[in-house]
Amino acid sequence: MKPSPKLQRMVNDIDMKFPLEPYVQRALLSVERDIFVPIGFAPVAYKLDALPMSASQWISSPLTVAKMTQYLKLKGADSVLEIGCGSGYQAVVLSRLCRRVFTIERIEILLREAKVRFSDLRINHIFTRFDDGQRGWKNFGPFDRILFSATSNSISQSIFDQLAEDGILVAPIQVGSKEIITRFTKKNGKIFQENLEFCHFVPVLNGTI
Repeated sequence: MKPSPKLQRMVNDIDMKFPLEPYVQRALLSVERDIFVPIGFAPVAYKLDALPMSASQWISSPLTVAKMTQYLKLKGADSVLEIGCGSGYQAVVLSRLCRRVFTIERIEILLREAKVRFSDLRINHIFTRFDDGQRGWKNFGPFDRILFSATSNSISQSIFDQLAEDGILVAPIQVGSKEIITRFTKKNGKIFQENLEFCHFVPVLNGTI
């Protein structure tokens, strides 16, 4: 299906700021963003801005979604765990690149809305869970990739235990007053850390709402 002119312009704008791998570009071009924003924000859905949504949360900028997707290095990955489903936009982009996407959301209304979108798009390989994402989803691990869509002070050992050997975890990490997109790679059971760039995300929250 051909992308709308607005979507094509959005992806071109992203590519100018952050050169995209062709496979990431194709994934972004397959997901119309206006599906994921509140009705009143449809006219600005294709701008490179974060936008408000239900429960005082935000849908990430499409530029941020593109970066997080590319930083995961998804070629060859079969399963990905997303912690923080939000609107579902990031999960749908991931679903274009992975056979199985597991996404956890702690705010019930957001998860209900995201599940409706997945159903409307006829996507049946995104699996959802209402829970505190910091617990992960052990029953379906280990995961080839894990993505945090909210800032955490640190990554727990229980989450790293759910990352497959040679797997990659990407998360915004709070370091003092800064937030840094950080990539963790598991090699021979050890975790190696790489700081990628400064960022700004909503914080990870404990429990469920």
